[in-house]
Order: sequence, then C-alpha cells, then structure tokens
Amino acid sequence: MANTHTFSKGEEIANAITHGIGALLSIAALVILIVFSSLYGTAWHVVSFTLFGTTMVLLYTSSTLVHSFPPGRAKNVFEILDHSSIYFFIAGSYTPFLFVAVQGALGWTSSELSGGWRLVERCSSHFS
Repeated sequence: MANTHTFSKGEEIANAITHGIGALLSIAALVILIVFSSLYGTAWHVVSFTLFGTTMVLLYTSSTLVHSFPPGRAKNVFEILDHSSIYFFIAGSYTPFLFVAVQGALGWTSSELSGGWRLVERCSSHFS
C-alpha cells in the first residue's frame, strides 16, 4: 500500500499518544457498555454493544500501532489494519441500532448486507 501521508517524528509521537489515549478510553467504554447492557438490557443489547465496543477498540489500537512504528514492514501491516478497522467501526456503529431497534430478520439482513458491503469497500480500496 502506498504511503499517502508523511508525518514528522513529532506528529507521529503526538498521534501515537492521542490515539493510545483513545484506545484506553475505548477499552473503558467497552467494559461500561458490557456491564450496563448486561444489567439493564437483553442479549441483543449485550451482543450489539460488545460488537460496537470491540470495533472501537480495534480502531484506536490499530491507529496507535501504525503511528508507533517507524517506516517499514510492521508499519505497513498496521496501516492496512488501521484502514480496515475504519470500515469495521462504521459497521459496528450502527449494529446496536439494527439489533436493538430494528431487530428480527430485517435487523439481521441489514447487518449482514452492511457488513458485506464494508468488506467489498475495504477490498476495493486496498487494491485500487
């Protein structure tokens, strides 16, 4: 994958720190989401908020890692994971709505279609 952004060392450090803070906060948010959804919600709440929180952790963790490594193979791998995690987070963001508010066959079908579409988008952007 071609490097589309060149950051100074200071920018990379700042990005790694701020995204690392985001990763820590997203882990805390995931725990809170799971606890509250299990106490006050249904299994649909627990599953949907766990998926949402997990994709948020993936997004910030992969972004932290891509900014933590010097140019090279590891950075390239984490850059692909970072870009892919954006698509997963988009799908994870509306999973709670589809599973909790829409529910049933329509919720599952919409979730599967959107997940498949995110995969197609990710693959097409990787190879273009």
